Amino acid sequence: MANMTNKVALVIGGASGIGLAIASRLASEGALVSLTGRRQADLDVAAATIGHGARPIVADAADPADIERAIAAVVTEHGRIDALVLNAAIAEPEALLSSTAQLFDRHFVLNVRGPLLAMRAAVPHMRAGSAVVVVGSTASELGNPPYGTYAATKAALRSYVRTWTLELAPLGIRVNVLSPGPTETPMLADVSDDIRAIILARVPLGRLARPEEIAAAALFLISDESSYMAGSDLQVDGGMGQV
Repeated sequence: MANMTNKVALVIGGASGIGLAIASRLASEGALVSLTGRRQADLDVAAATIGHGARPIVADAADPADIERAIAAVVTEHGRIDALVLNAAIAEPEALLSSTAQLFDRHFVLNVRGPLLAMRAAVPHMRAGSAVVVVGSTASELGNPPYGTYAATKAALRSYVRTWTLELAPLGIRVNVLSPGPTETPMLADVSDDIRAIILARVPLGRLARPEEIAAAALFLISDESSYMAGSDLQVDGGMGQV
């Protein structure tokens, strides 16, 4: 069984959805959890939901100074980071012929540059046996109109994880991607019924994932139960990208 007792975990983008579910599961398994988000009110609700002494830290995942400050706060309190979850992301629809430089920049700054700079700041405080989970998406492997830019950011993260694995394995730090399929989160709450029907038609299991199901997979990747996994992409997608 996974044992997270007294392991120090930081979930970047943990105020709602998949990030909140991961933070909750880690805390319930004994981890000392900190979570970031942009709004204090949302974080306070999330921390109260998680319980177990979860610490909310207001930080914009797209702002390098904010993330460095959040990581420094965790290290000051605990002296290290054992588990890092990189979850913060946006997904805005925009087809090719209406795409803009502004949308591209918003996506790549938060979804790609953010995790890169978080890794740079966190890794010096991680020791052998630590683990990183980068939350990707099944979209990185599929054509995904009108979310092509979002999908491209997740493909970029998948590539980064291959390189980070080679760089960090000698230090005893494992890095893996967790790629959810469509999940019942605020990110999907506002899509139209037509788009929801199209999504569900592509999922062999015929339903959206529950955030708790994605969190269970994250726990596996963080824990020693996955000690021989590195550089992998664990797709938890109801079969959407597998058949």
